[in-house]
Amino acid sequence: MNKTLILVVEDDRPVQNLMITTLKAHDYRYLTAMNGETAIMEASSHNPDIILLDLGLPDMDGIDVIKKIRTWSNSPIIIISARSEDSDKVEALDAGADDYLTKPFSVEELLARLRVMERRLAASRTEHMLSSVFVDGKLRIDYTAGCAYMEEEELHLTPIEYKLLCLLSKNVGKVLTHTYITQNIWGHSWENDVASLRVFMATLRKKLEKNSDSVQYIQTHVGIGYRMIKVE
Repeated sequence: MNKTLILVVEDDRPVQNLMITTLKAHDYRYLTAMNGETAIMEASSHNPDIILLDLGLPDMDGIDVIKKIRTWSNSPIIIISARSEDSDKVEALDAGADDYLTKPFSVEELLARLRVMERRLAASRTEHMLSSVFVDGKLRIDYTAGCAYMEEEELHLTPIEYKLLCLLSKNVGKVLTHTYITQNIWGHSWENDVASLRVFMATLRKKLEKNSDSVQYIQTHVGIGYRMIKVE
């Protein structure tokens, strides 16, 4: 079983060291970021399971970091901040944070909050695994059989096209970055991978949307990535 990957976004070195030491001691994998820009880059590149985020960062407010990450990711975000006013907590939670821990915090409480998020993630994954068929409008994907259908007619997809379709469908409604997609499909993210991705996405789109008046299933976010739209 893969160990939980946690992104620690904290510019106070002693606090960051405390969190890293705690995570190491309890067998978590971790990434670190000292500012908002790096945090957004790490989140898009590695898609961490949980994000620990300080609001008072040197280059941007943590609220803006939450909003940017929420454009493509639903990873749980736990705020760890010295801001203790109710208005700060409400603003962070409204922006998309899942929990709020006020500094100074105890290691035991941090671990307890992480366990809560892990239970939520496990329940979500179990629910997803139980559903072996994905339906979106006239599109149907049978994950067990490894087949996809449009209006009950089987789509003849290449292995890469099928992997792309499955990745998008399992994250329906979320914007997936170029980096995240290429790492999941090819295992790395090089410059020429993005060019290849555009070609594969174009051919996949043609098969999904054969007619000019067809429903759009895949939305392009220029310079960012792609999203599968939930069709009513």
